[in-house]
Amino acid sequence: MEESFRLGRIAGIRVGVNWSVLVIFWLISWSLAGAVLPQQAPGRPPGSYWLAGLATAVLFFVSLLAHELGHALVARRAGLRVEGITLWLFGGVARLEGESRDPATELRIAGVGPLISLAVAAVAGLLALAADAVGASPLVVAALAWLARINAMLALFNLIPAAPLDGGRVLRALVWRRTGDRRRAVTVAARAGRLFGYLLIGIGLVEFAFSANFGGLWFVFLGWFLLSAARAEESGARLREALDGVRVRDVMTPDPVAGPGWYTVDGFLEEYVLRHRHSAFPVKSFEGALIGLVTLARLKTVPAGQRAATRVEAVACPLAEVPIANPDELLLDLLPRLRGCSDGRALVMADGRLAGIVSPTDIARTLELAAIRDRTRVARPGGHEQPGPPGAWTGQQ
Repeated sequence: MEESFRLGRIAGIRVGVNWSVLVIFWLISWSLAGAVLPQQAPGRPPGSYWLAGLATAVLFFVSLLAHELGHALVARRAGLRVEGITLWLFGGVARLEGESRDPATELRIAGVGPLISLAVAAVAGLLALAADAVGASPLVVAALAWLARINAMLALFNLIPAAPLDGGRVLRALVWRRTGDRRRAVTVAARAGRLFGYLLIGIGLVEFAFSANFGGLWFVFLGWFLLSAARAEESGARLREALDGVRVRDVMTPDPVAGPGWYTVDGFLEEYVLRHRHSAFPVKSFEGALIGLVTLARLKTVPAGQRAATRVEAVACPLAEVPIANPDELLLDLLPRLRGCSDGRALVMADGRLAGIVSPTDIARTLELAAIRDRTRVARPGGHEQPGPPGAWTGQQ
């Protein structure tokens, strides 16, 4: 679901498209031009069907965008940060940072998408009736009727109570409100999502086996996606619970070893990489200013024959692209920023100086310690264990 290219911004929200959209766009256009529209409005030239099919496919993706914009705008109004919207093979996704603060907010964010799809379906249906009443081209009427049907189907499908569908989030909000237990609500919705994913896969396999219908494979792919996404949601909930209240200072490796950016890659490997058991190094300029971060993965991209002539600063991740954290920042707030050229690492700054580095190893150790504490808590029913601070160890760069 990563963004392949950007379309622009709507209401300040970044909108992008994944390359897989081209697949579904072609399939929709081909289906409309080759079967749906000729059946509903026969006797037209093939070019007319293709023109109408392409235009209708564009309008369909506009309606998908409206659906996701609804989620994004309501989330932003609730105080959540919206990273952007991406359209892709299975529709669209609004990428939100953070979690709803209460069940009512969760319900509003989840419910607005299907409501918008139903509204689009109603508008398209009324326009189809009006166009038919005034004697408009049957091709236009058929296209509008298809938009009405597909948006109604989209709304109903999304209301199925299974994560990660909107209905799954509605279910999560309702269970959360009833029980007061957020994790239990996530688990219930995720399990429903896994069950629905298995159901779709089973339906698809049966359809393909008995009718050799390739539409069955579509159900298999969709079911597999829902199954994977539901598992990811449940894993994410466990991650958030394990890291709840943990701050960056608790997990960072303090006072990391910084290297000179003016060294050649050969010299840096000899003087720093081989002498320190780290896989990432902050990089400084000749004047001592912090200019970036270099990892072993980035150093490995330099061919052996060019290492003696390539400076480290030329391959380091520039400081502007390295996530910067404050020691008192919650680790959960930092996690969404740990991507890009820093290979999952962040530099920690305090009072304008480099105070530490956070690496995937640091986070993994935090999660392992949280799992140990959970097992200890279960092994001592009614006990009064006194856990130490999450950062009672020194991590790896």
